[in-house]
Amino acid sequence: MTTILVATEKPFAKTAVNGIHDIVTKAGFELKMLEKYTAKEQLLEAVKDADALIVRSDIVDEAVIQAAGKLKIVVRAGAGYDNIDLKASTAKGIVVMNTPGQNANAVAELSIGMLIYLNRNFYNGSAGIELRGKTMGVHAYGHVGRLIGSIAKGMGMDVYAYDPFLAKTVIEQDGVKAVDSIQELYSKCQYVSINLPANKETRESINFELMATMPEGATIVNAARKEIMHEPSLLKIFAGRKDFRYVTDVAPDCEAQIKTEFATRYFATPKKMGAQTEEANINAGLAAARQIVAFIQKGDTTFRVN
Repeated sequence: MTTILVATEKPFAKTAVNGIHDIVTKAGFELKMLEKYTAKEQLLEAVKDADALIVRSDIVDEAVIQAAGKLKIVVRAGAGYDNIDLKASTAKGIVVMNTPGQNANAVAELSIGMLIYLNRNFYNGSAGIELRGKTMGVHAYGHVGRLIGSIAKGMGMDVYAYDPFLAKTVIEQDGVKAVDSIQELYSKCQYVSINLPANKETRESINFELMATMPEGATIVNAARKEIMHEPSLLKIFAGRKDFRYVTDVAPDCEAQIKTEFATRYFATPKKMGAQTEEANINAGLAAARQIVAFIQKGDTTFRVN
């Protein structure tokens, strides 16, 4: 019988687990659960007989791939998949997928929430700043970016977006102004939401030269990956511009220095929280199960990333 393993240090919500169980068993497959495991050896043992694997932020490195004798597919329940060794998976003929869009609303709401928290001075009782009438730049207009644009428009912001993989008409049909370059986006917008994956092209791509072009009150929100920011540039812009602010769902390695020197202009969540809602948890888990069933039964590789 085909065996699907759900391996999660941070378990899915009970509703999600029940839903995954229903999807898997109705397809005639067996479901095995490895929740709240405390040692990698537990994962290595559990994956030996699995045909398919569902994970969240769990590390699926070469050791896990090599331990998996029957594995055909790994699905990361979420958008980012840098916790999975794509090279090792491909070499062994294992398909890797993510579940794009399932966490998008949770990430978008957190991004706007962090901006409001910063603009109201951490709710300390002092006078803050409103978002209405300000300019919002959306850097990458995918699932998250589109929702951030929609929320920002609803709050009365003037929204711009840059995405080299989308035609301008696709962006502009949402009432968002499409720009021709990253440089144009940053130079026009007081607020910029970064929604990029971490890859060779994007790592450390947000640098001093780019941030320095932003208007007065420059504020960046990063609910994507910390590797996207060039941290020496981040420290330099904080020191050189007293109006610069940064909120993030992924604390930089230089956080201690930022907190010491620029605490009133910085906020980071205590741990990555973008997808931490009940709805996102359920959506991603059920999507992962459905994608595995479709792959095994029909060979569907729609969301393959390797």
